[in-house]
Amino acid sequence: MKIAVGCDHRGFFAKEKIKQLLQARGVEVVDFGTNSPESCDYPDTAFPAAEDVAKGACERGILFCGTGIGMSISANKVRGIRASLCFDEMMAEMARHHNDANVLCLPVNFISDEVMTHVVNKWLDTPFDGGRHERRISKISEFESRNGHPH
Repeated sequence: MKIAVGCDHRGFFAKEKIKQLLQARGVEVVDFGTNSPESCDYPDTAFPAAEDVAKGACERGILFCGTGIGMSISANKVRGIRASLCFDEMMAEMARHHNDANVLCLPVNFISDEVMTHVVNKWLDTPFDGGRHERRISKISEFESRNGHPH
């Protein structure tokens, strides 16, 4: 599996920790930055990471910022992205089972490193259920296409 990661300054240290977790799991990581805790703008890393997931260069993405909200909003502007902001394992599990979330957004100001590790592992290990949920995902894709949602 290949995963795109990205963060703003607030998410830098969490991103670096999760990269180690991913690599220990044998996951190939593509890092879109930022590469320091110096102030930066979250869309600058969210957009290119999400675009790599949308075009299939990476299977999934994980984005980090203080609240996770900015990353989630930004990533969801990319056609084909279903970014989910998750605070716990149940949210991560449901994001995969029901929504086939392909980008995980993590709120580093609100969860511990330990919880973040559990959330990432649950999100990686949970498959999409398909079935009735596939119909719902298709409706989202159709809406994006009809409304000229950018790539």
